[in-house]
Amino acid sequence: MMLLVAVVVIVPTLHICSKAGYSGWLSLLVPVPIANLLLLYFLAFAEWPLERRVSGLGPPPAAPPA
Repeated sequence: MMLLVAVVVIVPTLHICSKAGYSGWLSLLVPVPIANLLLLYFLAFAEWPLERRVSGLGPPPAAPPA
């Protein structure tokens, strides 16, 4: 039963961490009592690597007037 609960919680966390740009290994912190709360706050308030990459993709610079 505990294995089923762990899989039900760890697998979505693995996908969230991966889509955010972090290592999926962070999802193994979910079963650890205090670490799971720290992971939740970290994911909620940290700037994700994916956001840093996307924010650099803004519109191309305007061409100088000819």
